[in-house]
Amino acid sequence: MDTGARSSLPSSALAMRSMRAALPEWWPVLLGLAILFVPTFYDLFTGAWVGEEQGHGPIIFGLALWLIYRKWPDMLAATTPARAHWSGWPILVAGLLAHMLGRSQKILMLEVLSIILVMMAVLLVKRGGRAMGVLWFPFFFMIFMVPLPSEFVAAVTMPMKMAVSWATEHILFAFGYPISRSGVILQIGQYQLLVADACAGLQTLLTLEALGLFYLNLMRHPSAFRNIGLAIFIIPISFSANVIRVIVLTLITYYYGDAAGQGFLHGFAGMVLFVTALVLILSIDSALQWTIRRREAKNAPLRTKEAA
Repeated sequence: MDTGARSSLPSSALAMRSMRAALPEWWPVLLGLAILFVPTFYDLFTGAWVGEEQGHGPIIFGLALWLIYRKWPDMLAATTPARAHWSGWPILVAGLLAHMLGRSQKILMLEVLSIILVMMAVLLVKRGGRAMGVLWFPFFFMIFMVPLPSEFVAAVTMPMKMAVSWATEHILFAFGYPISRSGVILQIGQYQLLVADACAGLQTLLTLEALGLFYLNLMRHPSAFRNIGLAIFIIPISFSANVIRVIVLTLITYYYGDAAGQGFLHGFAGMVLFVTALVLILSIDSALQWTIRRREAKNAPLRTKEAA
């Protein structure tokens, strides 16, 4: 009777009940993690995560924690009785060394990476390899919040900014706007706009790729064609969304002045970026689903004839 009652609970209620039941076992671990990483999170929330280039960090981390919370009952069911895995200890050592080096040398990439490594190590030590098998995606998802080396980002971002600037110039010129371009600087009317890294950079691409993978994980499509196709389309979707964002900022500056383009409406253009990307992702997903259904409909008569 008790098992049936539990299975009838909503997944959120089941996750909450599992969390409360496991709290006596986990609170010392959570306290230790808090003592270790609170200074890091304070620096992130007052520094890197406030800016546009790393502003996706708290979103990625929050979604990853939600995924862990959502999968927690499945993890406990798969790891009862719990069996520790030896690989947790070397990963823990690597995570602590990365944290120590990152804090002492102010290397943000190592600090953020250490959060993921230590959390993985704790899970392996407490619940074993099966727990990682259930919760692998949230930890993979958190990789997208790790800052990349600035030299690599700069090398990859410049061609992307050039491409976005070129597309913006040609689209607006086709609609009759007085626009010209010199490198990544757009001249429209009396205003000059520099296409910044945050407007058309690698971090935006990675953020949208992460959100696309998050969407795929939630939908859990059985079709490999649909999953792989959507993941590949994230790249042109990101480019298109970036172009639309720069076009919006350019038009805001042209009609309302430089102060409007750099003020509140600049943040609004960032919202336009992600809303556009979300709409494009849903549209591409619907198109892929329609293609799969059409293919299945064509194959259905052939299967019927073969069966006959």
